[in-house]
Amino acid sequence: MNAPALVQKVWNYCHTLRDDGVGYGDYLEQLTYLLFLKMAHEYAQPPYVRDTKVPAEYNWESLRGLTGEKLEEQYRKILKNLAKASGMLGAIFYKAENKIPDPAKLSRIVTMIDNENWISLDADAKGDLYEGLLQKNAEDTKSGAGQYFTPRPLIDAILACVQPEPEKTIADPACGTGGFFLSASDWIAYGDPQWIQKGMSHWNPSKHDESIVPKSKLNKAQAQSLRDKTFRGNEIVSSTRRMCLMNLFLHNIGSIDGQPEVERADALLTPITGDNKVDYVLANPPFGKKSSVTITNAEGGEDKDALTYERQDFWATTTNKQLNFLQHIVSSLKDTGKAAVVLPDNVLFEGGAGERIRRKWLNNCDVHTILRLPTGIFYANGVKANVVFFDNADRDEKIHTKGIWFYDLRTNTHFTLKQRPMTLNDLKDFIKCYNPENRHEREETERFKYYSYDELINREKASLDIFWLKDDSLDNLDNLPPPDVLQQEIIDHLEAALAAFKDVAVGLPDSTVE
Repeated sequence: MNAPALVQKVWNYCHTLRDDGVGYGDYLEQLTYLLFLKMAHEYAQPPYVRDTKVPAEYNWESLRGLTGEKLEEQYRKILKNLAKASGMLGAIFYKAENKIPDPAKLSRIVTMIDNENWISLDADAKGDLYEGLLQKNAEDTKSGAGQYFTPRPLIDAILACVQPEPEKTIADPACGTGGFFLSASDWIAYGDPQWIQKGMSHWNPSKHDESIVPKSKLNKAQAQSLRDKTFRGNEIVSSTRRMCLMNLFLHNIGSIDGQPEVERADALLTPITGDNKVDYVLANPPFGKKSSVTITNAEGGEDKDALTYERQDFWATTTNKQLNFLQHIVSSLKDTGKAAVVLPDNVLFEGGAGERIRRKWLNNCDVHTILRLPTGIFYANGVKANVVFFDNADRDEKIHTKGIWFYDLRTNTHFTLKQRPMTLNDLKDFIKCYNPENRHEREETERFKYYSYDELINREKASLDIFWLKDDSLDNLDNLPPPDVLQQEIIDHLEAALAAFKDVAVGLPDSTVE
């Protein structure tokens, strides 16, 4: 059975569960528990015979043949006891609960999973299946799961520009379901520009066109490094972390009997040392401006409450978590490190701590490219965002940003999640302008424009919120987007404005600390 058919078969079971009040996210969680348990059973059999750390009384065999209350009782025992395990096993089953109230329906899911030999499926098939389920879950806007799901074409375009190298380390301090890691893994393993040239995403490769199915370019040592040593992530939401780990595992990242690559910890509260600095940071930190935790770089002597955490490596004190994530990412990078980060508009223009952080950022790093994104591409509504590309630098007195290239994909472009979703083809011109083979050789176009450091630093508040294209719809009503697109854009603008007003109402402006 091919991946799309398998996704549909697995997902069809959700429709019957909806009547029992089981949502998409809960269903996906139960699938994760059962699928992991079945694959652990398969790995324990010849020719693998691996010690998966699953006790015999709680393994897949203990579920087989059970029905009714006995099945339900055994399933609950499995979830409760495996949650106490260490390593990957404990991470997958952390705080696991049975959310399928009907034993007959639980039995149907167990039978469905038992009928497939999951290890025999290649990583692409298993990965496509789980990724398809994650996307369906993200599309359920009521669940809120979309906030953890970055559009895959955007991620692939970012990776086509950054082009990470083998045997390097990659971090995502808010990794959601692992999209950046998986696209980075594809790029490192294959790196075939034909994917980009043909406007295809690694997430949906054509299995029938042999000319565009690349072979891995990695040797044995590089492949092992990619599986076990490349990725470092944080995700504080336990259910999302669980899905991320399963997503990575099904794509052959990590080991069923190893340690999890994603920590269940707030990255902002994790001090950075020389040992945990990385070569790349690829991230889309959570949307929303204010944080319940104040990160301060102030020295001792001032009053602090339980929600204040000191980071001496930060440039300014602020409750704006986007600004804190930016400071954390800079601290996470080696001196030769590179980053590509999705950031909301307020990071580009906000005053106070925002201005101070921006000026430090431009001085201490080489901020070289900003992609202005359109609305209508994220599952979270009201999002106006950008992708900022920058390189870290030695800590010296030099100004490292010489100038920034801006690509405006927002003006006169219109997307919606259903009728007109953004594809990799929509980003091919940006990739071409970025010129990943040599980003120091670029040419201006209508949408791609260069501003020098002096021009930027002398703007009010050192604002990087720059547009130059004319909105065609202002002069010609014939250029208006279709009604459904226009309606969604109005909603996005209103929700973005409402979010900004809510942030203002939270409290006093942030302070800056020298």
